[in-house]
Amino acid sequence: MPARTAAAALLLACTALLGGCALLGGGGDRAQSTLYAPDPRVAADPSWPAVNWQLSLSAPTAARMIDTFRIAVRPTPDEVQVYKGAAWAKLPSDMLEDTIIRALEDSGRIHAIARQGTGIAADYKLVMDMRRFEADYAGNALPSATIEISAKLLRTSDQSVVGARTFRHAEPAADKEVAQVVEAFSRSLERVGGEIAGWTLQTGNAAPPARPTTP
Repeated sequence: MPARTAAAALLLACTALLGGCALLGGGGDRAQSTLYAPDPRVAADPSWPAVNWQLSLSAPTAARMIDTFRIAVRPTPDEVQVYKGAAWAKLPSDMLEDTIIRALEDSGRIHAIARQGTGIAADYKLVMDMRRFEADYAGNALPSATIEISAKLLRTSDQSVVGARTFRHAEPAADKEVAQVVEAFSRSLERVGGEIAGWTLQTGNAAPPARPTTP
């Protein structure tokens, strides 16, 4: 009897293990997946001011389940899955950072912009936290590429926050197919990246000068 009990316990453990592996493997091996690389291009808004200060970008922070190569989809409010056989070529945080840097550089409205640690003497620093980067059905027949970013602009001389805002955009996909969902992500990233770039220029330009330090 003990031997049969032990065998039954082992069988149940193996079944649970296989079930867990199947769940975790739902996104497929990245090496064998189709890699998607959205390439959004942000056009400068005429209302963006030209500034004479320099900006550095901190690497965006995000929870591990958000900043992953797997393409997340939320079929119901309390359930997160990943698309099988599909993966991002770059992490979502890298895509966001690249989009904003290129948007500001291409705009010609800022003296200099670079990633933090590259050595430029930045007047302001942009800090971002990625809260959402997922295809969300939200009760609809088709998902929307949903991106939510919390951004803060800091004056580097005294590390004071001169502006803070949360950016969120949900871009509907034209179809349930992964390629169409990725296209929606590209449009959503373009929209959010443009809004953050413009807000950064306007906020830094309107910020009051730093208070003089007392000896």
